Amino acid sequence: MSTVLGVILAAAGVAIDQIIKYIVLDRLAPVGSVQVIPGLLDFTYVENRGAAFGILQNRIWFFVVLTVLISAAVIFLWFRYRHHTVWSRLGAVLILSGGIGNLIDRLVLGFVVDYIHVSFFPPVFNFADCCVVIGTVLVMVHVLFFSERRDAE
Repeated sequence: MSTVLGVILAAAGVAIDQIIKYIVLDRLAPVGSVQVIPGLLDFTYVENRGAAFGILQNRIWFFVVLTVLISAAVIFLWFRYRHHTVWSRLGAVLILSGGIGNLIDRLVLGFVVDYIHVSFFPPVFNFADCCVVIGTVLVMVHVLFFSERRDAE
C-alpha cells in the first residue's frame, strides 16, 4: 500500500466516522436510544468524557496528548520501518483513522460521541473505536506472525 493510498484511506475513515457522529448527534441524541436487534444491538447516545469503560473521566488533554503522540509514532514508523506487510499498513491506517476521529470529537465537542451498544459488551463505543481495535489487532498479527520472518530475510 502506497503512502498516498494510506493517506486517502485514513482520511476516508475519519470522514466516515465524523459523518456517522453528525447523524448520531442530529438524530439519536434527541431520543437517546433505539433498539435495532432486540436483545443484541442498540444505538445508544453517550457522551464519553473518558476512555474505555469510563476510566479517566474528564482528562481531555491527557487523551489529546496521548493521541497526538501515538499518531506521530504510527506516522514515523510508516516511513522508517522497512518490513511492512499489508497487515501493518492497514493496521496503521485504521489506528490513525480512529484516533483522529475521536481526537476531533474531544477538541470540538469536549467529549467523544459513542453510540454502539451490544448486549454482551457493556460499554458503548463507536466506529472510531472499532477502527483502533481492528487496526491494533492487525498490527499485532504482523508483529506475531510476519515481522520475525521478514527481519530474518
